[in-house]
Amino acid sequence: MIIDTTKVEAIHSFSRPESLKEVYELIWLLVPIFTTVFGIIIGVLVIVWLERQISAGVQQRIGPEYAGPWGILQALADGTKLLFKEDLRPSRGDIRLFSIGPSIAVISILLSYLVIPFGYRLVLSDLSIGVFLWIAISSIAPIGLLMSGYGSNNKYSFLGGLRAAAQSISYEIPLTPCVLSISLLSNSSSTVDIVEAQSKYGFWGWNLWRQPIGFTVFLISSLAECERLPFDLPEAEEELVAGYQTEYSGIKFGLFYVASYLNLLVSSLFVTVLYLGGWNFSIPYISIPELLGIEMGGVFGTTISIFITLAKAYLFLFIPITTRWTLPRMRMDQLLNLGWKFLLPISLGNLLLTTSSQLFSL
Repeated sequence: MIIDTTKVEAIHSFSRPESLKEVYELIWLLVPIFTTVFGIIIGVLVIVWLERQISAGVQQRIGPEYAGPWGILQALADGTKLLFKEDLRPSRGDIRLFSIGPSIAVISILLSYLVIPFGYRLVLSDLSIGVFLWIAISSIAPIGLLMSGYGSNNKYSFLGGLRAAAQSISYEIPLTPCVLSISLLSNSSSTVDIVEAQSKYGFWGWNLWRQPIGFTVFLISSLAECERLPFDLPEAEEELVAGYQTEYSGIKFGLFYVASYLNLLVSSLFVTVLYLGGWNFSIPYISIPELLGIEMGGVFGTTISIFITLAKAYLFLFIPITTRWTLPRMRMDQLLNLGWKFLLPISLGNLLLTTSSQLFSL
């Protein structure tokens, strides 16, 4: 049997460019995802540093200052320490649920960043149901906390998981009518459309002024969703040691803290998108980018959009950080009464008013 070497070489020369092209396409497909994940990790480290500095200022003490300039490397040092610590597991617990729980909590929150627009046409997935996808995905995180509490075979951990599930259900229901009111005002559930609907009238077109009641309910509900003081009942150390994370150590213990700060950042970004105009920063009826001759689709315009979005989000973060060191913790019955007896009727009434105003304006 005689093999024609010219044909073999022709096949190889044809297959190599095709395989290289597929590799390049795969790399370019993964670049936006890894860029977003890297940016999110940096954002979490900044939040940890900000919280330590602000809390030190509130309590009139010195914050982190030795690890790097102004202590900016302290959060990175803590994360590295947790990464190399021993991963202990309860001998009588359910190891599968114990190991999967922290991953579900982190992954479900990471998926929420898919629909957040950081700038003009700068969003991983512009879906027509973007805000409701966020609500649906965020409801998965308490399942991971409940699995962690049950898999630990510890009564304190299990009670913390049950509290997390009850708290999440109680405050997701008032939060949903607030988001629905914004969708009615914007005639869309896409996060990009909601931002563009607020840009028509500049600063006074922000939904903060059009939905002050909804903004207040959304703020309280998002604090409860993030389990921040005064709503940190699932991990109240006086009652439950550390709640669902009592038996955890090492990197799994660190994943809960990452999930907490990721949830805080995503809530702040959604407040920016839904109520604070997103990447737009303009005075009424005058677009500052057009006035300065900046193309929003260009590199400089995209950078400005990202900076404005993150600046609004981090300025809003001062509210949950200072609230942590200002208000006392609530009891569990007070927490549930606030969600079901006060916030839910108020959010439904706000939705009814929004619907009525939209009908009369037709």
